[in-house]
Amino acid sequence: MKISAGNNAAVAGEKAPLETVEGVIRSVVFHNDENGYTVLHVEPPSEFELARTREITIVGKTQAAWEGEEVSAKGRWVMDKVHGRQFKAEEITCLAPKSLVGIERYLASGLIKGIGKVLAKRIVATFGEETLHVLSHQSQRLKEVPKLGKAKIAQIKESWHANETMRENMIFGQTYGISISKMTKIVRKYGPDAIAIIKGDPYQLCRDIWGIGFSTADKIALSVGIAKDSLLRARASISHTLETEAEEAGHCWTYENELLLHANELTEIPVETLGIALEEEIASGRIVAERDGETSDVRKIFLRGIHNAEIKTAKNVLRILNSRQSFKPIDARKAVEWWQKKSGFTLAVRQEEALEKSLSSKFSIITGGPGVGKTTIIRALVEIFKARTLNVVLAAPTGRAAKRMGEAVGAEAKTIHRLLKWNPVTNRFTFDSENIYEADVFIFDETSMIDIKLAAQLLAAVPSGASVIWVGDTDQLPSVGPGSVLGDLIASGIVPSTKLEAIFRQDSSGLIVKNAHHINAGEMIETREGDSDFYFMRCEDPARCVELAIQFMTERIPRKFGFCPLQDVQVLTPMRRSLLGTENLNIELQKALNPSGDAIIRAGGLFRTGDRVMQLRNNYDKDVYNGDVGFVKSVDIANKSVVVTYDGRPVVYDAGELDELVLSYAMTVHKSQGSEYPAIILIIHTQHYVMLQRNLLYTAITRGKKLVLIIGVPYAVDMAIKNNAVCERRTSLGEKLQN
Repeated sequence: MKISAGNNAAVAGEKAPLETVEGVIRSVVFHNDENGYTVLHVEPPSEFELARTREITIVGKTQAAWEGEEVSAKGRWVMDKVHGRQFKAEEITCLAPKSLVGIERYLASGLIKGIGKVLAKRIVATFGEETLHVLSHQSQRLKEVPKLGKAKIAQIKESWHANETMRENMIFGQTYGISISKMTKIVRKYGPDAIAIIKGDPYQLCRDIWGIGFSTADKIALSVGIAKDSLLRARASISHTLETEAEEAGHCWTYENELLLHANELTEIPVETLGIALEEEIASGRIVAERDGETSDVRKIFLRGIHNAEIKTAKNVLRILNSRQSFKPIDARKAVEWWQKKSGFTLAVRQEEALEKSLSSKFSIITGGPGVGKTTIIRALVEIFKARTLNVVLAAPTGRAAKRMGEAVGAEAKTIHRLLKWNPVTNRFTFDSENIYEADVFIFDETSMIDIKLAAQLLAAVPSGASVIWVGDTDQLPSVGPGSVLGDLIASGIVPSTKLEAIFRQDSSGLIVKNAHHINAGEMIETREGDSDFYFMRCEDPARCVELAIQFMTERIPRKFGFCPLQDVQVLTPMRRSLLGTENLNIELQKALNPSGDAIIRAGGLFRTGDRVMQLRNNYDKDVYNGDVGFVKSVDIANKSVVVTYDGRPVVYDAGELDELVLSYAMTVHKSQGSEYPAIILIIHTQHYVMLQRNLLYTAITRGKKLVLIIGVPYAVDMAIKNNAVCERRTSLGEKLQN
């Protein structure tokens, strides 16, 4: 019997005993590559008389299913309100087809390149029930098929064997909850022997494949027989703990005892074994230990890459500071007077000081909040240096920041990554310590966003004789990556710095700049009746906050201010999850702004033409970087790929790369750093209490150029303003600069 529970025409409840249903897959109605959720139309065997139907619907999870395959599903019958009677499977197993009809349908499903319905019929007519065996083990016999040329035979052979490998990989991935997109990346990395390589050391997945964490690798390791207290597992947990407890929190290092305790909590491996594992990791060069003072027995533990980055950054800062300038020194006082006379602009005393210090120093820093004249200083510097016919380079960490810098100054500005030029052949930047970027002056904006890794790469490419000016805002959120480079450079006292505080950019009706400084000073924000550039709308109910955000973004702000919702308005929120997190907000905003059209399903969400999306990681091969925002230009459902345009430049993402993208109608405040939008809608609620800090609110407010609307709870805003307990990052750049 194919139906294990016999006469069961009535629909059973969830507590009914499990049944088994078998049949042949007629069509794959829906399949989510990320979580494996699948809807199958299945043709039951002839003895399936009780249902009196030629087709049943099975819903459940499987990572690979093709038309024509035989399927066995364990589960229960349910009545769906929309789709009617379905078999809800807890387990789905797909097997190669045995019947001639099933084999023919399987070959014609699109699974094998070069085989369509007509050719599938000819192949099955030639080999019958031996067809799949012939394709797998006797492919040379394909020449027996009438009217089948050598080129087509070669194509079929290659596609068939690639599919066999792919299927094995997908089934392996399904077993451990690895999505098709991530399994595709794994196969690209390790090749056809991917499964054998993974079983040898599952923990290398954490190091090699973005998006796969320790828990997934650990699950595989324990299932293939790696002991819970093995040194391989202990060493992997040490590196993982350093990455999560330290680097992801922005730290460059952690104390040895804390590292071992956290690894023990994660794995329950004895601390003594973890101590041995730590020494092995140090011996391998993956981890570095440093004494916390010359006479101390306490050790600070770094990942090798972070430790090297701090050393390189310190060396390069000192190299630039201590080298002779490549151009004739400028009389800073005369240059400032010349520029003020030429521009007709009178600088404040502090602005003059900042300008003079930057003109006379090899490496200098200018900081300050919005409206204090940082852009004016950059413009003056560019004009003075160019009057001396010097080659001036302008750059910022993000595309939006670079674009804004260039427009404000009237000169070309690049992102730091594009300035250094990634070379996919060598897998490194074109410009580095061995290939210096030749220029006289380098001015970098939004430097609070520069983490220690990027600082090391950037400064290595700067010539010793150049002048370097960093411009930033130390009151903003720190860099997403590890380190606190801007703060460390200032605190070291090694690099001359000036902080601008007097507000200049402020008209009679403007409250954005004024409120940013109120927040920074720990003071309550101002609002006023009537027209303004700053509004607060009280809303206690989270669901209503979502409704208001949608309403203002799609209707009220565009109608009153003329802003385009997709191009000009950005929703910001402190967190990713919860009702007021970016994940839910993006789903709801997409429904309102881009509700229909062809779409590619991804992890319960979807991308369709016209969507605003954001890149989640640096992809040097595509020349797209973490935080870049673009628009979906087209989707290819058949190949599960999308084309995204970034400032008009098209970039293709295939099925294995879609996890690098998320919708960005709403984004976290952290992700908005370095960007500026005509209008922002900021949701601040007590749901966000763990994230409510002064620098977060300040950063959010300063993203709005012409309009800021806060929706939320006054108490939450008050909490954020009062909470100035900024978490100190564990770094040692300052010490390395001084020593």
